[in-house]
Amino acid sequence: MPRHFLRDDDLTPAEQRQVLELAMAFRDDRQVRTPLAGPRAVAILTDKPTLRTQVSFTAGVAELGGYPLMVDGRLAQVGVRESIADVTRVLDRQVAAIVWRTFGQERVEEMAAVSQVPVVNALTDGFHPCQILADLLTVAQLRGGVEALPGQVLAYVGDAANNMANSYLLGGATAGLHVRVAGPEGYQPDPAVVARAAEIAATTGGSVAVTADPAAAVAGADVVATDTWVSMGDEDEALERQEPFVPYRVDDALLAGARADAIVLHCLPAYRGKEITAEVIDGPRSAVWDEAENRLHAQKALLTWLLEQR
Repeated sequence: MPRHFLRDDDLTPAEQRQVLELAMAFRDDRQVRTPLAGPRAVAILTDKPTLRTQVSFTAGVAELGGYPLMVDGRLAQVGVRESIADVTRVLDRQVAAIVWRTFGQERVEEMAAVSQVPVVNALTDGFHPCQILADLLTVAQLRGGVEALPGQVLAYVGDAANNMANSYLLGGATAGLHVRVAGPEGYQPDPAVVARAAEIAATTGGSVAVTADPAAAVAGADVVATDTWVSMGDEDEALERQEPFVPYRVDDALLAGARADAIVLHCLPAYRGKEITAEVIDGPRSAVWDEAENRLHAQKALLTWLLEQR
């Protein structure tokens, strides 16, 4: 059976290091490996609005020697017009891998249960594991390599109940980071995800902590990350979310508690003046544009690694 990447802990710590080391190699030489030469196709399904996912996966598949087959999930109506299982059985006979950006985590899990080729979670409501690989690659790039990741302190502030918080906990713990997640009461991570991250951290030397105090999370941090306060699908809650999240805005005052050379991350799109100020995201500590580029290198490494497991 193929290996899939549906959530961050689908990779062991050793496997995650292998993927990140390969991603570093792709940063240095974008054609260092071409496992899709032929070309072989990769299906890229998108049910949600997309920029970075579409650009990085289509460019990445092409650079791996393959053909990126874009499928508009809203037109295909996966799970409505045809069952997820039937769609999967059509695709997996014609492509080398399937990448899906969708809603419920159960959708990618249903696809993976049937698929004869690797299935990659390009984003669900529960997890965003490809983004966390890119974020870890960005920290490695700026801190001296993959071997420098263990022991780094990463603080995520904002909506701690979303897919980014879940993936920072799992992916960061897998890399041996000390992950601190801060969000207001009512917007904190799934306790099951926190427990799983703590279990992983116990084996990697990392740690996880959840708090409602953004200053405590950021104190002495090497990396400070945030995300939009209103995730896709939560737009009707935009007004009620404003007030409780204001103390979690990443601005110069909050960053003053982090290390002087702290790296700032944001998975984008960003709303300047809300979850992050323009002075920060456009300032010298921002690694956001490296982070966006690193989606390309990390996902090329991931696809290459998954294909090699077969």
